[in-house]
Amino acid sequence: MSHPDLTRNQALVLKALDSAEGPLGAYAILDALRDKGFRAPLQVYRALDKLLEFGLVHRLESINAFVACAHPECHAHSTIAFAICEKCGKVSEFGDKEVEGRLESWARAHNFKASKTTIEIRGRCEKCAEEAA
Repeated sequence: MSHPDLTRNQALVLKALDSAEGPLGAYAILDALRDKGFRAPLQVYRALDKLLEFGLVHRLESINAFVACAHPECHAHSTIAFAICEKCGKVSEFGDKEVEGRLESWARAHNFKASKTTIEIRGRCEKCAEEAA
């Protein structure tokens, strides 16, 4: 995943997230990039802010971590959903037109102007659920 307008730091942060096994917090990103010249959390946060703005990464609010966007076209939708495995940390990004439509209907009915809708489902992925059975 590349973007022509990225700075060196933004590209390095995006690459770290894209190659990670699961979501990463800002300090984990900093640790992973120390050998690339990253010294301060502010370097990571600045890069993350721009990557969020470009729609190349997502922030998972419930675990305060970041993932590379798995579906660049998702930003055409107002609702993005994530399934987060609490055991292995795997994150699956998906959209659901029916859920999106119901949320939009509710917002219209209540004259609510949504700017962003993110759904996070926490539990166990299929593999971890099978292992627990």
